[in-house]
Amino acid sequence: MATFGTLSDRLVETFKNLRTKGRLSASDVDGTVREIRRALLDADVALEVVKQFTADVRDRALGDEVNKALNPAQQVVQIVNEELVKILGGEQRKLQFSKNPPTVIMLAGLQGSGKTTFAGKLAKKLRGEGHTPVLVAADLQRPNAVNQLQVVGEQAGAVVFAPEPGNGQGDPVKVSKAGVEFARQKQHDIVIIDTAGRLGVDEELMRQASKIRKATDPDEVLFVIDSMIGQDAVNTAKAFQEGVDFTGVVLSKLDGDARGGAALSVASLTGRPIIFASNGEGLNALEDFHPDRMASRILDLGDVLTLIEQAQAAFDEEEARKVADKLANEAFTLDDFLEQMQQLKKMGSMKKMLGMLPGMGGQMKQQLENFDESEIGRTEAIIRGMTPAERQNTKILNGSRRARIARGSGVTVTDINQLVNRFEQAAKMMKKVARGENAGIPGMGAMPGQKPGASSKRGKKNKGKFQGNRSGNPAKRAAAPELPAQAPAGAGFGLGAAAPTDASEPDMEEIRKLFGNK
Repeated sequence: MATFGTLSDRLVETFKNLRTKGRLSASDVDGTVREIRRALLDADVALEVVKQFTADVRDRALGDEVNKALNPAQQVVQIVNEELVKILGGEQRKLQFSKNPPTVIMLAGLQGSGKTTFAGKLAKKLRGEGHTPVLVAADLQRPNAVNQLQVVGEQAGAVVFAPEPGNGQGDPVKVSKAGVEFARQKQHDIVIIDTAGRLGVDEELMRQASKIRKATDPDEVLFVIDSMIGQDAVNTAKAFQEGVDFTGVVLSKLDGDARGGAALSVASLTGRPIIFASNGEGLNALEDFHPDRMASRILDLGDVLTLIEQAQAAFDEEEARKVADKLANEAFTLDDFLEQMQQLKKMGSMKKMLGMLPGMGGQMKQQLENFDESEIGRTEAIIRGMTPAERQNTKILNGSRRARIARGSGVTVTDINQLVNRFEQAAKMMKKVARGENAGIPGMGAMPGQKPGASSKRGKKNKGKFQGNRSGNPAKRAAAPELPAQAPAGAGFGLGAAAPTDASEPDMEEIRKLFGNK
């Protein structure tokens, strides 16, 4: 979500200053609202939206819900989060399917907004949900637009209806109408019509889009908007709403580096919900848009729900159960490790996934930017350079074997040594976790179901011996001042944990080690 990165940084920094205050005065609230207003305007959010947003935040921040709160700063963050959800559309809105197939989905937008790529992404997503979409090539104006849709359709595994060659030839209205009829005859339950765009809004564009809509009577008209086009996004959205009247919005190129805040204004100013968000070039880089989750990402509160959903889609439950059994029985091998890495790659970019974790902004942001995902490929190459016996038992990896693997995978023997050491340490740690033991992870106490104080065998050996700073001599112990009991650092899954601190370099180093980085 690089598009909203600058806005997120500004808002997080603003709230950080609030956390040092026990009570908030009117001047504190005004100062915070002023910084929020500047951050939103710098991010290209429409002025009309900024005014309404900051006014609502100020009214609520000066009200009783903050004055009576135990932690006023957190309450203000909650208010901003709720108001952000509101301008992003409130609740999630899914595609509306026709009761009598086929469902017709018409795409509209300017040239270069990403309509054709989105058509392929949507087709692949719908195929994964059990639908049989057909792509209709109704963009007959842009050079090679038909060929591009055919390539994208082939990659998505979807049928493409393209009776005309395009490049200025053919009638897009007739093609669209014939595409719907083709889907009905061939029993495709969804039709996705890729229409032509222009470099700017003009009368011809609107006339053609309006004719296609009347001819096909679509169930959904999705307006695809480039998240990086700045303030012009609002004017373009209003023009399409008046000319075509779309039913939903698709935000494309959310992985770009532009400020992109104008995209936040579209749902609020048009009254049309954002249904999808596209954040990459790959056909898997398409998400259902959840206003509450997007607001959480912008405020650096994380998006754990989306991360869990992606993990559930990428990982096989039965395989995960087998791996857990192997970990508990010390049978986890490099073959299993390689398989887990491949499933992890199905989830997409590692940077993107780590960015969904709460608190990954601020100091961690630069560390994430320096995260080298190519190391995962090198780790795969090393493991694939081993024989089956070597993957099953790393103990047989002597010097000559390691030298052979290094030559075959294009790395050094030091790289081989580091990988083997990391794997053995990780397998040992995960084995303890699988058994419900304390794996020695900083800040993590007893696992659920584990008795307080229960630990590894080593801990049991030391039971009854000298521990802490207390003497074993009863007389000396009675004379020494009683030390205050320390609260546990935290419990499993963060229950009872200490207040979170800013992420540090050691934290990032652990992440690098986990994913194979040096």
